Amino acid sequence: MRCEICGQPIEEGKSKRTKIDGSVMEVCPDCSKFGVIQKEPPKPKNIKNNGKKDGVSGFNKNSRPSRPMYSIDEPTEELVEDFQSIVRKARENKGFSREELGEKIYEKVSVINRIESGKMVPDIKLAKKLEKALNIILIEKISNMELEDFKNKSSGGPTLGDIVKIKRK
Repeated sequence: MRCEICGQPIEEGKSKRTKIDGSVMEVCPDCSKFGVIQKEPPKPKNIKNNGKKDGVSGFNKNSRPSRPMYSIDEPTEELVEDFQSIVRKARENKGFSREELGEKIYEKVSVINRIESGKMVPDIKLAKKLEKALNIILIEKISNMELEDFKNKSSGGPTLGDIVKIKRK
């Protein structure tokens, strides 16, 4: 483990949970003086089951189905980067005026103007209408990214000490 402030290696069991400017960090004993050392969080006590499988939910903790790491509400589709020029070029290639395109997808001309100028980002519903009317692709699928790709590696990334110069008194 490395100190989150200075980046020095910390021996197992020697790190200190310290609150520094409102953030709780695992730091070395030298850097712990910059904040308030925190107590270890209390361990949960065992609850009596009263004859039920889990006491509350009726399920054993180990038998629960695993949930995906992402929320169902998270978007899985995203608008392409240069959507405004794609829409404008496709409209011009089809020979539509902005008014004609607006009538075709049941939107105001001002909406088409703002999309093509980049002042407005269409929502997924409007982007799908534009895709269908102009025969273009504006929405791309987002692949599920693995959480492991973002976890801090043992070699460690940059620490606060790499970025900030600490004033010693």
